[in-house]
Amino acid sequence: MAITQLFKYFQKFTPLHLDNEEQILLESKFIQRRVKRRQMILQEGFVCKHYFFVAEGCFRMYGIDDKGYEHNIQFAAESDWIADIGSFHSNKPSKLFIEAIEPSVILQIEQQDLYFLYNNIPKLNRIFKVIIENKYVELQNHVLQTFSSTAEQRYLSFLEQYSDLASRLPNTQIASYLGITPEFLSKIRKDLTKK
Repeated sequence: MAITQLFKYFQKFTPLHLDNEEQILLESKFIQRRVKRRQMILQEGFVCKHYFFVAEGCFRMYGIDDKGYEHNIQFAAESDWIADIGSFHSNKPSKLFIEAIEPSVILQIEQQDLYFLYNNIPKLNRIFKVIIENKYVELQNHVLQTFSSTAEQRYLSFLEQYSDLASRLPNTQIASYLGITPEFLSKIRKDLTKK
């Protein structure tokens, strides 16, 4: 069950387990949702109303440039979070899309419900602070690599960060994340197998 997975996820962050009352409160604020492959859970121009916990499946967050090219910013699979945090906290329209790459199951929570949980389960406030800090570090590293690393170095870093996803994602999605063409990604993979 997705909510049990969420409870286990939170246990990684604190030696203090959620008691029964806290678990019931937490469960009351999250909504479970099934998402079809290629279904959007966020589109550009809409406010990101939910924070999403991925219980099953895989998602990508991406933007589209003025030439119509898609640029993947982030992937999220089982036991990971995805949201346009800027839009979620500011209530401003998003410039991003979040799409399911596979059939998925998510738990979603609205801003007011998340803030309610922060006030009523104080340890969650600290846990979410760590989650957001970790995502920020990932994003910083990705931006830094974009202008300071070779395509091969970026690919090796991708394999390290998303080791469980490398075989699940189409080449086009990985190449978009790396800022290269799928053909160049194939060349990098061939070169690495020769080494």
